[in-house]
Amino acid sequence: MLKSLFKPFSSRLSYHSIRTKLLVCFLIVTIIPLLSVGALSYYQSAKTIDSQFGKYGENAVAQLQQQMNGYLTRMSQTAATIYSYLLDPARSGLGDSVPSTYRDILDKNNFEYFLKALRTEKNAGIYIIGRSGYYYGENNLDVTKLERIPAWRAIPDNPAGDYWLGFYPQNHELKDPEEDEETLTVLGLAEAITSPYGALRGSMILIEENAEDLLRMFELFENDTQAHLTIADSQGRIIYETAVEYEARDSDIVWHKDIEANDWTIEARLPAKLFYRSSGLIRSNTVIAAVASTLLAFALAYLFSSRFTARIRRLKDSMQKVSFGMLHTRTKVEAKDELGSLDVSFNNMVGGIESLIREVETNERQKKEAELRAFHYQINPHLLFNTLNSIQWKARLQGAEDIRQMLYHLTMVLEGNLNISQELVPLGRELRIIEHFLKIQEVRYGAVFRYEQECDETLKKYLIPRMTLQPLFENIFFHGFEDGKGTIRLTVEDEGTLLRLELTDNGAGIPPDKLHKLLLPSERRKGRGGLGVRNADQKIKLHFGLQYGLTVKSSSGEGTTIVIKWPKKEENADGHGDGND
Repeated sequence: MLKSLFKPFSSRLSYHSIRTKLLVCFLIVTIIPLLSVGALSYYQSAKTIDSQFGKYGENAVAQLQQQMNGYLTRMSQTAATIYSYLLDPARSGLGDSVPSTYRDILDKNNFEYFLKALRTEKNAGIYIIGRSGYYYGENNLDVTKLERIPAWRAIPDNPAGDYWLGFYPQNHELKDPEEDEETLTVLGLAEAITSPYGALRGSMILIEENAEDLLRMFELFENDTQAHLTIADSQGRIIYETAVEYEARDSDIVWHKDIEANDWTIEARLPAKLFYRSSGLIRSNTVIAAVASTLLAFALAYLFSSRFTARIRRLKDSMQKVSFGMLHTRTKVEAKDELGSLDVSFNNMVGGIESLIREVETNERQKKEAELRAFHYQINPHLLFNTLNSIQWKARLQGAEDIRQMLYHLTMVLEGNLNISQELVPLGRELRIIEHFLKIQEVRYGAVFRYEQECDETLKKYLIPRMTLQPLFENIFFHGFEDGKGTIRLTVEDEGTLLRLELTDNGAGIPPDKLHKLLLPSERRKGRGGLGVRNADQKIKLHFGLQYGLTVKSSSGEGTTIVIKWPKKEENADGHGDGND
């Protein structure tokens, strides 16, 4: 039966599979702490509950002891007060027969007033009973019925000392036999008057206390704790016992207290099974919870491992397809966990491979086009420079200083731009060409624009593609400024392994529709605007990677900001750039 039940699981699980290993690992990691916590919780809870229940029972028995001791002490004190009253020589007129003189009647009335003064709410009767049967107290006692009290019958003929009568029904009153009244249960004390001095020698003092509240406390204790309660005197006579029969065992939990007033003992016995019932329930619930949690952990671990391995298999299949050249393959990303990150990385890797292949194709095509353009537009720089120098010398002889200055700066700009032997040049060289370019614009427009430059000398050694900055400045004067008026600010900052160049002008700005298409390589140029910015962006990407390039921010009428980021490279001794981390 069990074999057929677990056959579907066993067919899917192999000792060498990662699913089995994950399942076993999850179960070990889950069940061991679960069982440990369950066992520890049971032990601590059971220990706490058993301790609290034991203390509760002990405190309850101690409370019964205090109540009993209060009752008995109060009765003893009442009896002692009466005894002291009778020892007074002035009470010698009290006798154990009906008073015959006026003096005897006064003594009797005074004595009964005294007895009434001793009555309390708990007191059910105070009597002094003489040997002749005559008694003092309320006129509701039938002396002949006292023999119904077992402990009263056990008092010897020559009594001496105290006799605790225990609990008994107060059925010795004078009443009509036809009256059906509920009988009151009382606690009785009889004390013999044996002093040779004073009155009523040989008489008995009978004190009865209402024991209903005390018995209710016993009943509440028995119902609450399910314990068997026993009260016995010093001779072992049972004063009170729970009505249900009980067989004492050595394993019973016993709460024992002594009553100081009369050497009685209170003993409560509870079977060990009942005492540990609460902890047993905790144990049963803990076992059930542990079994249920184990089954739940197994089910969750199985489902999780199945889902986990399924995602790994899917990723493996996708890798195999890519190995066959299917670069359009992508794996589904189901979650934002480690496997999800692996799926994303795989998709990014395949996408990167595709982009790299396209980039290599684009670079090769651009290199060929550049070679063709360079070959097509090849000129003789010596002829150009000699011609410009001749014109410059002639302008100097004729006193045309502005023309000479313009030709000088133009020569310096062309000298830097026409040197195509080196694609990466130091940033300082590119900035010097910009200064010559700005001198030309100053001769052209006059001193109507302002140029601010902030670049640390240590940063000027790093390389930048040739002719990157000049097209950007040309764009500013051609599109941004009217009649050359405005402010240009260039800053270069060190950002660890990168350089950040920011070029800002306060010119006319770029309209949003043109700004959106400015750096798109597939966008065809209409008119003269934007080609220099796009070429500069392509140069940065071609030499340093697609993650670098230009960022352009502009608003119509508020100017333009161009940010360039590229990695640090320094020129080697052979004239080529090298990475500098």
